[in-house]
Amino acid sequence: MEIQIKKFRQLSLDELYEILKLRVDVFVVEQKCAYPELDNKDQHANHLIVSNGNQVVGYLRIYYPDPTRAAIGRVLTLESFRGQGLSRKMMEEALSFLQDKSKIETIYLQAQEHLSNFYASFGFEKTSDVYLDDGIPHVDMEKIVKTEE
Repeated sequence: MEIQIKKFRQLSLDELYEILKLRVDVFVVEQKCAYPELDNKDQHANHLIVSNGNQVVGYLRIYYPDPTRAAIGRVLTLESFRGQGLSRKMMEEALSFLQDKSKIETIYLQAQEHLSNFYASFGFEKTSDVYLDDGIPHVDMEKIVKTEE
């Protein structure tokens, strides 16, 4: 398997199609959740792609709400590849990538509540109570990467 991080304009049309199809398959179809998957954040994001041959089997995106803050979202693994530690590997790669960004002080994510312990294992802490997002319990989480000196 190969892991790459690409900007939107570096994605091939086939990669973009595979990413969007996988996101819809998991978040809309599998989780039975109709919501606006295309949210205009992709064009300004970094896309972490895990490929097995020509098939995208894991994905997450990193975007920047402001110059000192990064957000990780759309973390997913193809169902047939779950349970193999792929999501952990993707998060490690994303956090390593963000460590090299000199201005990033915090990393934010909206976690499905049942996955909050997974994200806590990377140092993320809950910053909200549980709330429903499109009918699914979520919690906001944040990791401080750099403190002011």
